Amino acid sequence: MTEKSKSLAELIDEFIESGEPDEPSTSTFGADLEDESTYQPFGEDGFSILDEVRLFLERFVAYPSPEACNAHALWVVHAHLLDSFESTPRIAFLSPEPASGKTRALEATELLVPRAVEAINVSPAYLFRKVSAPEGRPTILFDEIDTVFGPKARDNEEIRGLLNAGHRRSGVAGRCVVRGKIVEPEEIPAYCAVALAGLGWLPDTILSRSIIIRMRRRAPDETVEPFRRREAEPMGTGLKKRIAGWAAKNAKTNEDARPDMPTGIEDRNGDIWEPLIAIADAAGGEWPQVARMTAVTLVTLAREANLQSLGIQLLTDLRTIFVTTEIISSKSLASALCNLEESPWDDLKGKSLNDRGLASRLKAYGISPHQVRINGIQVRGYERTDFYEAWRRYLTDGLTKEPSHPSHPSRMAENRELAVTVNGYPDPSQADPDPSHPGDHDPFECLKRSQPTRKDRL
Repeated sequence: MTEKSKSLAELIDEFIESGEPDEPSTSTFGADLEDESTYQPFGEDGFSILDEVRLFLERFVAYPSPEACNAHALWVVHAHLLDSFESTPRIAFLSPEPASGKTRALEATELLVPRAVEAINVSPAYLFRKVSAPEGRPTILFDEIDTVFGPKARDNEEIRGLLNAGHRRSGVAGRCVVRGKIVEPEEIPAYCAVALAGLGWLPDTILSRSIIIRMRRRAPDETVEPFRRREAEPMGTGLKKRIAGWAAKNAKTNEDARPDMPTGIEDRNGDIWEPLIAIADAAGGEWPQVARMTAVTLVTLAREANLQSLGIQLLTDLRTIFVTTEIISSKSLASALCNLEESPWDDLKGKSLNDRGLASRLKAYGISPHQVRINGIQVRGYERTDFYEAWRRYLTDGLTKEPSHPSHPSRMAENRELAVTVNGYPDPSQADPDPSHPGDHDPFECLKRSQPTRKDRL
C-alpha cells in the first residue's frame, strides 16, 4: 500500500473510531442515505473532504489530466446536494477504444455517491420507476452507453428524453397509466444525477448537458492500484458518510450561492459548472480557483475537440472558405466544402454534399441561395454577408466587426479580385443562359447599378 493510501486509511480509521457526533443534525437533507445525514464532519473543512475524494479516485483511475480528476471529485460531492441546485450536470467517460478506465471510474464512483444504481442494458420503464422511487433519488451509473446510442443501436428516445429532462430539477417524464378502465396522465420526476460511460460518442442533446472526460488507455509508465471492491468499500463508505455530513451542513449555503463564473462559461456551460463551482466556493481552500481553472480547461478542450453539431461545423467551415472570397456559386461552395481536409462533407452516409443538400442544411439558419453575379455571369450562390448573422449567433468567437456595405469601394475591389472562377473565367456550367446585361464590359457594373444610391436610401 502506498504512503498516500496509508494516510487516507488512517484518517478513515480515526473517523470510525471517533463514533457519532454529540449533536446529531436535524436536517433531512441526505435522508436517502438512511442515517448518514446524522454524520457531521467533526470540524473538518470541505476542502479536506474534496482532497480525500480526489485522492480516493486517482488511486484506481488513470485520468487523462488532473482537471478530469478534479471535475470527477466535484461531481461526486454534487450528487449529495441535488436539492440545492436547479440543474445537475451529467458526467460522461468516453473513449475510442475499450480498456480505457471508463468502467473503473463508475466503479469508484459507486462507492461514494448516494443510492447508486448500476444501469447496463436496462429498460426505460425500469429507469423511470427507479428515478421516482419513494425511498429517494438514485444516482444512475450508466455503463456501456454505446449500446443505447451507438451506431448499431436502435433509437432509444425514451431514455434520451429521460436523461435530457432530468438535467433540470423541474424535469418530469409524462406517461399515461391505466387504472382499471381509466387512463390517467402521470408525471414521473426525472431529476437525478447521472454518470455515463461508453465507446464513441453521444447524442448532441446529452453531450451539451455533460462534463466530457475523454478517457484513454494507460501508458506503460502510468500505474494505479487494482480495484478490489471488498477492500475499497469500507474506505469508500466511510468517505461517503463524511461527504453526506458536510453536504447536510452546507445545503443552505450551496442553495443560496450565486458563484462568479469564469469568462466564457455561460449559457449551457454555465448550467453545467455552476453547481460544481458553488461547491468549491463553499469548500474553500484551493478549490475555488481549482474549480474555475478546471471548468475553463475542460470547456476549451471540448470546443477544440470539435464536440459540436454538424450544423455548427458547417458554419465554421463556411467561415473558413469565405476568408478568401466574397461571392461564390452554390456548386462551387459545395465543392469547396468537400475539398476541405478532415471534413465530413465528402462522405455523408456515402454521398458528397451537393448544392441542393447545402441549401437544405442552411435553410434552418435562415440562409438561402440567391442570384449573384460573378464576372458578369448570373448564377445562384451566396455572399459572405449572408452568413454574418449566423456566425455571430452560433459560433463561439462570433465576429470581430460588422461587414462593410456591399457597395463600399473596398468591397467592390475585393469582389473583383476574389470572385470564384474556373481557369480564370466564369464557370460556364453555373451561368445563367440569358444574363440580364450580356454586353457589359465591367462585370461589376450591374452590381454597381443594383445598389441604391444615397438619394434612394434617404
